[in-house]
Amino acid sequence: MENYKAHHTSSVDRLLLLLKTKGPLTTGAVSVELGITAEGARQQLQRLAEEGWVLFESISRGVGRPSLVWSVSDKGNRRFPDSHAELTVQLIDTIRDVLGAEALNNVISAREYKVLLRYYDILKEEEGLEAKVRKFAELRSRDGYLAEYRKEGEGFIMIENHCPICAAATACHDICKVELQTFQEIFREWGTIERLDHVLEGARHCAYRISPAVRRES
Repeated sequence: MENYKAHHTSSVDRLLLLLKTKGPLTTGAVSVELGITAEGARQQLQRLAEEGWVLFESISRGVGRPSLVWSVSDKGNRRFPDSHAELTVQLIDTIRDVLGAEALNNVISAREYKVLLRYYDILKEEEGLEAKVRKFAELRSRDGYLAEYRKEGEGFIMIENHCPICAAATACHDICKVELQTFQEIFREWGTIERLDHVLEGARHCAYRISPAVRRES
C-alpha cells in the first residue's frame, strides 16, 4: 500500500493519522503499527481519550477479556483539513437561494474544470498507469484527502481516508457527482475509474477502482 506521507510529528497526530487511515483498531493493533509496547499504546490512547481526541468501545470476542477498540472522535476529525466548512456551506446555500440551483451547478462545474486541467497537466507527464495513479494519490493528499493506493489485479484501488469538503458535499451532493465525472474525464485516455465506497453513503472513506484501458484488437 502506498501511504499518505504526513507531516504530523506529534504523538497526537501520529495516532490520529493511524486511526484515520486504518480505521478503528484495538490497543494491540495500535502497538504493532507504532512499534511500541501494548502498555505504551494503552497509555497514549487513554491520554488522547481524556483530551477528547479519540473514542473507545469495549467489544467482547468470545472467551477472554473484552478488547478496547479505538476510533477518531469528532474533535479528532476536526484536526484534519476541513476547507473552511462553515463558510463553504453558507456560500453554497446563498448561491442556491439567490441565484438558483442551475447557477450553483455551473459554479461547481467550473471549479471541477479547473481541477481537471491542473491534475491532467501533471498526470500526462507520468509514464504508465501506476505512475499516474501514484501521482494522483499524491495530488489528492496535498489537497487534504489522505489518499493512498494499492495494486489489485491489473488495476489499482485508491482510498481517500479524509474528506476536507465533507460539509460542502453534504450540503450539495452534486459536488461528489461532478467530482467523479471529473476523475473519469481525467483518466479517460488511460483507463476507467469507478467509485466503490462513498462517505456520504455511510462508508468510512471514499474508494475508487482504477482499471487500465481495454486494448482493442486491430
